[in-house]
Amino acid sequence: MSGKIYLIQSDNTLQALSQQPYANEDLFQSLLEQYPDLLAGEQIDEANPRRWLLVAREVGVPGEEGGGNQWSLDHLFLDQDAIPTLVEVKRASDTRIRREVVGQMLDYAANAVVYWPVETIRARFEAACNTRGAEPAQQVLNLLGASPDDEDAVEAFWGQVKTNLQAAKIRMVFVADEIPPELRRIVEFLNAHMDPVEVLAVEIKQYVGEGLRTLVPRVIGQTAQAQGKKTTTVRETRQWDEASFLEDLSRRHGAAAVQVAVKTLAWARSRGLRLWWGKGGKDGSCFPMFDHQREQHWLVSLWTYGRCEVQFQMMATKPPFADEAKRLELLDRFNQIPGLNLPQDGIHRRPGFPLVLLKDEPTLSQFLGVLDWMIALIRETSRNARANDGSNQHDS
Repeated sequence: MSGKIYLIQSDNTLQALSQQPYANEDLFQSLLEQYPDLLAGEQIDEANPRRWLLVAREVGVPGEEGGGNQWSLDHLFLDQDAIPTLVEVKRASDTRIRREVVGQMLDYAANAVVYWPVETIRARFEAACNTRGAEPAQQVLNLLGASPDDEDAVEAFWGQVKTNLQAAKIRMVFVADEIPPELRRIVEFLNAHMDPVEVLAVEIKQYVGEGLRTLVPRVIGQTAQAQGKKTTTVRETRQWDEASFLEDLSRRHGAAAVQVAVKTLAWARSRGLRLWWGKGGKDGSCFPMFDHQREQHWLVSLWTYGRCEVQFQMMATKPPFADEAKRLELLDRFNQIPGLNLPQDGIHRRPGFPLVLLKDEPTLSQFLGVLDWMIALIRETSRNARANDGSNQHDS
């Protein structure tokens, strides 16, 4: 590994920076985590430069339905069109960069599109955001360049991630400080023949000298043939309402699912809930929102793909369900409904179940009773908080 780049100083002197290898792979990976722009999105798509949202580092990939993680992907990114971008990092000194890493990446991709539920990806992203003190929804909105209060855009984005995974519309990126000729040939071949999958390599050379460090990324593997095939996904949206929602649900899942949805919407209106209709391009959604004391509270969501999802991950942002014990109690109440078996770790995600499980009147009544319990608990918690505030003010 050799080479130099030259900087012209303000005094017109020339400063040479010499190419150097990265000290270790972890440092290399950390740079990508901190500076996603090193993936050179403007080189991948000049007309519409790719912007990156890091889901997490060391993302587990299962090898079977419901199984444990068999592999660990170095980085998982999403771009502004919700295309999952799998990144594997190797230094040029690692002999696996020539061929072995290709088989490794194909294992990741083949299993990810089958065994990665979008809920798992979203939960991992939100956990990583919480660890570094970032607000997950705001990170998505920043990526999209959307309005700070456009919550529909966030749901539409995650819906598009799901659609892209189902269609195997993903991107595989090999990152190294130097891409060997063997890997370049493989990448160009795969990128030309794996529509809709995009396969690229990004070479990020490091130049160091006089206390300065410069990183120079270069995208490798794009050919005119491949670029002609790959088209950027446009995030389609539509504004759903009750009529379009019920029509699509009926077409896809029949009268039983529609009956459950109609009765649930009637219950929501009788409780004064606000019905928030989604903007998914493919899947319609409805969120019965409980607005109380200038706070909006998440309960469940209904989807035209025939499922109801419990919004545990959104509940966890405010009392009373910020308390994990309360979410576990709620989980237990749901699991007492015949046919429901939400997983224990579902309290950190948005677990769902088929709407038709609620088609019998007693079962649906039990489900709506759980929602009534949620609303009553939110009211009680709010009352107690106001009483405590009043007591504290009186004492002072």
